[in-house]
Amino acid sequence: MAKILLKFVSKTHGFLYRLTGGRLGGKIGKAQVVLLTTTGRKSGQRRTAPLLAMPDGENMVVVASNGGSDQPPAWWLNLQKQPEADLQVRSETKRVRAERASEEEQARLWPRIVEMYAGYDEYQKKTERNIALVILKPAGQG
Repeated sequence: MAKILLKFVSKTHGFLYRLTGGRLGGKIGKAQVVLLTTTGRKSGQRRTAPLLAMPDGENMVVVASNGGSDQPPAWWLNLQKQPEADLQVRSETKRVRAERASEEEQARLWPRIVEMYAGYDEYQKKTERNIALVILKPAGQG
């Protein structure tokens, strides 16, 4: 039941975000919300997830936490198969290419991510897996 409710809330959030260009649902606390649309690794269907994101220069950083679950989120599994995706930030949509942060990047970015949303530290404590930071770069950039 919780999974169905979460799916409903996520779809509603995405709908309101798109409808208002991010004026509704564009921030949660100090964190910016973006919409990431990936291609399903099995279905080939486009899937959109609202995610907390942190700017890092011209890139955006998102966290593959899945609430501290031992399983990574579907959007991250999709990006590992097909790293190109669409990213909507407020009313602007652009094509991005995803890559996992290196160990050095993770060490630099993790404290900033936790400052943005302290829950990520708790999520990391809940799981054995190392939660990935995913860097979304404008497509065509190396």
